[in-house]
Amino acid sequence: MNFQQLYDVTLPVSAALPVWPGDPAIDIEAASQMSKGAVANVSRLNMGAHTGTHMDAPHHFIDGMAGIDQSPLTALVGPAQVVELDIDHHIGVDDLEKLNLPAGTERILFKTRNSQFWQDDFGTFHKDFIAVAEDGAKWLVERGYKLVGVDYLSVEQFDAPDEHPVHKTLLGANVVIVEGMNLSGIEPGEYTVMALPIKIKGGDGAPARVLLGR
Repeated sequence: MNFQQLYDVTLPVSAALPVWPGDPAIDIEAASQMSKGAVANVSRLNMGAHTGTHMDAPHHFIDGMAGIDQSPLTALVGPAQVVELDIDHHIGVDDLEKLNLPAGTERILFKTRNSQFWQDDFGTFHKDFIAVAEDGAKWLVERGYKLVGVDYLSVEQFDAPDEHPVHKTLLGANVVIVEGMNLSGIEPGEYTVMALPIKIKGGDGAPARVLLGR
């Protein structure tokens, strides 16, 4: 694939990056340092699997389903539509219908006011982010989407019910979920997405490097 431009929409991992309340904090420390006589610099990482830009596996919310190492490669790389929604509510059927998405679209990345959080107030966790509504998740499954990406740390609203219907609807249909992208510098349109999670055997999720090319 030849691209005129590649865009990295991955959040940088550091202690400054907010995490979901209750998830492990990010701790990166030097295990060995050349400045102290070691032969190499080696870091020790301690963080949750759902840190920063990451991907959810079906196993995250549905016991016995596939881990992140079994994510379908054909879903992780391919044409994607970046859509921008200027809304203050969770993304539902009405919002999706108004997009008039091209026939055959299989991957969709939602750019909302969330992306501005990463520009204006990077270190603060925001509970009032825009997520996908339950009817929106069902709409995406019914139309055969393979990958759904959002620009904050969850595809589901902060105060979701214990059943987590959005996650279970998408993951139960083996839809790949990409969370925590920074789309602030990305114009709406068609791109090639490359979303590659760390290959953790049986993992419920994993940090990912996500690129857009066009």
